[in-house]
Amino acid sequence: MPRSIANATLALGLMAAVALHVRRGEARAGGPDGESVNAAGGALSRSPLADGDARGDGTTRSLGTVTLAAKSAEEAGRRIRSAGGATYIGEILQAHDSSLARWPDRTGNPLRVWIQRDARIAGWTPAFVARVREAFADWDDVGLPVPFAFVSDSAGADVHVTWRDQFDEPISGRTIWSRDDQWWIVDANIEIAVRNTGSQPLDDASIHAIALHEIGHLLGLDHSADPRNIMCARVSVRDLSTADLATARLLYTLPAGAVR
Repeated sequence: MPRSIANATLALGLMAAVALHVRRGEARAGGPDGESVNAAGGALSRSPLADGDARGDGTTRSLGTVTLAAKSAEEAGRRIRSAGGATYIGEILQAHDSSLARWPDRTGNPLRVWIQRDARIAGWTPAFVARVREAFADWDDVGLPVPFAFVSDSAGADVHVTWRDQFDEPISGRTIWSRDDQWWIVDANIEIAVRNTGSQPLDDASIHAIALHEIGHLLGLDHSADPRNIMCARVSVRDLSTADLATARLLYTLPAGAVR
């Protein structure tokens, strides 16, 4: 089952996350500050966009000679070109080998989110739970077809948010999500540290910023080169930008998978 791991670092007021992708054992370095790992595996389910016979290469063959997957890829490319420079979807495509990962539409069936409510870690406070909930609410307000609902039972959750003292690497947050072979995300976990690698405690605003960044990864976003965006590899902003909103909204009008 393919996975992606995205890390975020908070240092000197700047949150940094840089990607490294791994697929079927082939690695490509993306930068020094973190990693995003994407390891291939077997499909969990068929794409909800395609009808026809499933093929071993992850595409779906229609009754004609042109696959429905190819038609979807061409339409995705057209929509991306129409968006012009208002989004950083092109940077996501570069990071994901010209493919897009996202959750299937879940309107009426929210993603169930469990946030660890008791962490016996020095410096952790219940207020951090509220900051993470606020970050999910900020993304919920974007109006994507993937709403969130908080649950008290971790066993029934689609997404788990847990805490740790600090990471061994120079990071302060990590998101791991899994996808099927059609690039539909199927589950995810977020881990947030309460101290940076310099052992300095993180405040409420920092926890909120880390959560915003990690939820962006959870939704399928990758990094932007623009420091005005929360999804920048190194950002100082604390809120979602216009480009963050536009990119997420565009992503959720497109099918998962390859783009032409």
